[in-house]
Amino acid sequence: MIRVHAKAVFRVLASAVAAAALMCGANAWAAHAFSLYDTPRYPAGFSHFDYLNPDAPKGGDLYLANPDSRTSFDKFNPFSMKGVAAAGVSNLMFESLAISSTDEVATMYGLLAEDMVLAPDRLSMTFRLHPKARFNNGDRVLPEDVKYAFDTLMAKGAPQFKMIFADVKQCVVVDGTTVRFDFKSANRELPLIVGGMPVFSRKWAAGTPFDKIQLTPPISSGPYLIEKYDLGRSIAFRRNPAYWGNDLPVRRGAFNFDRIVYRFYKDDVARLEAFMAGEFDVVVEYRAKNWARAYKGKPFDTGEIIKTTLKHSNGAGMQAFVMNLRRPQFQDARVRRALGLALDFEWMNRQLFYSQYARIDSFFSNSELGAHGAPSEAELKLLEPLRDQLDPAVFGPAPLPPNTDAPGSLRANLLKARALFKEAGWEYRDGALRNAKGEAFSFEILDDQSALSRIIAVYVRNLEKLGVRVSQRTADFALVQKRMEEFDFDMTSQRFGDVTSPGNEMFDMLGSKAADEKGSSNYWGLKDPAVDNLVTALVRADSRAELVAASRALDRVLMHKYIVVPHWYSATHRVAYRNRFGMPKVSPKYYQADPYVISSWWQVKPRKAK
Repeated sequence: MIRVHAKAVFRVLASAVAAAALMCGANAWAAHAFSLYDTPRYPAGFSHFDYLNPDAPKGGDLYLANPDSRTSFDKFNPFSMKGVAAAGVSNLMFESLAISSTDEVATMYGLLAEDMVLAPDRLSMTFRLHPKARFNNGDRVLPEDVKYAFDTLMAKGAPQFKMIFADVKQCVVVDGTTVRFDFKSANRELPLIVGGMPVFSRKWAAGTPFDKIQLTPPISSGPYLIEKYDLGRSIAFRRNPAYWGNDLPVRRGAFNFDRIVYRFYKDDVARLEAFMAGEFDVVVEYRAKNWARAYKGKPFDTGEIIKTTLKHSNGAGMQAFVMNLRRPQFQDARVRRALGLALDFEWMNRQLFYSQYARIDSFFSNSELGAHGAPSEAELKLLEPLRDQLDPAVFGPAPLPPNTDAPGSLRANLLKARALFKEAGWEYRDGALRNAKGEAFSFEILDDQSALSRIIAVYVRNLEKLGVRVSQRTADFALVQKRMEEFDFDMTSQRFGDVTSPGNEMFDMLGSKAADEKGSSNYWGLKDPAVDNLVTALVRADSRAELVAASRALDRVLMHKYIVVPHWYSATHRVAYRNRFGMPKVSPKYYQADPYVISSWWQVKPRKAK
């Protein structure tokens, strides 16, 4: 399993097109939904999302394993920087003013907010709260709570909140039911950003600094409560019997289990053994070898366990070995390109992955947002003013990852890498690749999962043929997370979340200011005025066509910088589950498997005691 970038867990997608009617003179509260570039799929008064079953029965238990590399947790606050938050807390306990639809791009519908309106000058977004919205302590969700959440996240939340909300001037309480966000500029995505902000009560751990809140259960509005927990072993959630949103169209058919329990396992091997033993119910498998070889036997033959692949339309995003440009050995683009030539994906796919993957070739792989071939006129319009700041190669074809299929070969790629190293001042002598001072080229690959070790070992073996000295360091999730927040690494594996409509989070991921902001997502330490300019163009796009052009231009520039060694992706989710669940007939388009199971499935057969 690859460590997943999840900094923008609160981000949902919203719209400006539905607000057009309001900007044409209608002052009535009528905007139940917003779509950034299209008309919302679901009209006012809709009954439920198509990918949910409104008649799904409520009840039963769902047992899950830790969904990523975190093997424990030490806090219930997912929005502070330090510590490891418990699995499930964000998705099950916190809600936002609006919620995204997963079968359309860049669209949100009211959740805590009953209505919303964008000002004619697009410099503010106003939300009227739902009169039934309640926190789990019974208090009504008030505008003062929304303002408190915003102000707290800005002052005491993890650093990325300051980056993502950078263009939000303030949050203002208008009256007893209404809150307004004022913007510093007419940034098109800001209504979406504020609509997706997590809301929590002013009373949560009152008297304790927000960044010091650890194991105080959140006072929040979501459908579940923390039932019990055992640090290092498990956490159980139970449905809030007084949950306020059961009858909302956006919630009808969602969150059907009475109890959701996460059990924690030290690694993928222990997790798989526990699944086969019946300790939990559903596993999303990320290892091709396991999927091909381990999911067999009597339980599968008898139908006790179902093995399936769920199709999706997600972009692949970027999963890669990330280089830290703050380290001197990675500051030359020729060196970075040479390091990429040493990864033999084609051999790995045949020998290790059972030919289940395709190579990532873009920061927006598997979507219309990625750059391919020569730049279009729309891209050139953005790139030409930056020509003096860009590598001339940017104006040619988008680079493709190295390939070792015939007539190519690993040997040919390593020869190219050796030539690039030489151009950059590194030559092989005295048993290592050395610079003019005689210093050996060396670095550490940091990772938090043993499952990736064999892949890293193959990559390291190829690098050693070039004289590069590499050490592998596998550490626990908490230590790796801390080192990542401090940017204390040379190279590591990282997966950045899939996006169908990229926006302000790109400043946190790629912006120059974020490079010096500890805890940001700019892991590579990228500081480039041209990139900043293109991210700004992307965020300010006024149409889907402009967004696509900006993302492709940005992608083209990033790929020519060779700041990553791209990995691979699959267009399906590999899921195995105990044959006791129902699922909707209609699948969403853009979704991750774990949240889909939790929010959309229901129990058909009781769980056998273990």
